[in-house]
Amino acid sequence: MKTLIVDDERLARNELRRLLENFPKIQVIGEAANADEALPMIEELEPELLFLDIQMPGKNGFELLQSIEGKTPEVIFTTAYDEYAIKAFEFNALDYLLKPVELARLSEAIHRVEEEQHVHEPSGNAPNTSAKILGENDQVFVKDGEKCWFVKLGKVRLFESMGNYVRLYFDDQKPLVLKSLNALEDRLNPATFFRANRKHIINLQWIEKIEPWFSGGLLVTLRGGDKIEISRRQAIRFKDLLSL
Repeated sequence: MKTLIVDDERLARNELRRLLENFPKIQVIGEAANADEALPMIEELEPELLFLDIQMPGKNGFELLQSIEGKTPEVIFTTAYDEYAIKAFEFNALDYLLKPVELARLSEAIHRVEEEQHVHEPSGNAPNTSAKILGENDQVFVKDGEKCWFVKLGKVRLFESMGNYVRLYFDDQKPLVLKSLNALEDRLNPATFFRANRKHIINLQWIEKIEPWFSGGLLVTLRGGDKIEISRRQAIRFKDLLSL
């Protein structure tokens, strides 16, 4: 993959380039110290991947992306400040690396790039829908209006369907995301996240109490007090899943 590094710190560029030598598929075709240098390089060299610093003199990384005309490369942000994590994902970034970048974390990010490439590759077979299954340790970016969060899925105790949206419950926050509950269920690890009924997916690790409910269903109470009914049909699956 043709890759461009954009960062105003020469040492950071050198270090990233050194780390990227571990990944033969990544071909660094250039470096830029700021957005003004990067833009013509992006247009001329057409990189497929950008490692992009956010805070730079002149235009920041976000403004650089907004200036690109034509096809935008995949983006992995690199920054010393994690408060930008949230904004990064309005720009559909693939990942977000905090400096100093660690090899293991970089490896994860590149794996994500490769998965993305794989998903987008045309093939004669059925479309590849093997998007990464998300578990409790994965962090997701949630944006609702002006507010954004970078939240670990293990902290989300409940997903609730609201028409075309899903409401996430974590801490004392309840943001909405534009996604169907079914689409979300396909991405979540079923060992942790259980479809309780038509409207709810619960995080099994947050269950505090389970009691029998009407017509063969169950009523679960989550830490924090949310009470969710498990439908009769799902109660059978639930018992299978959680019994010895």
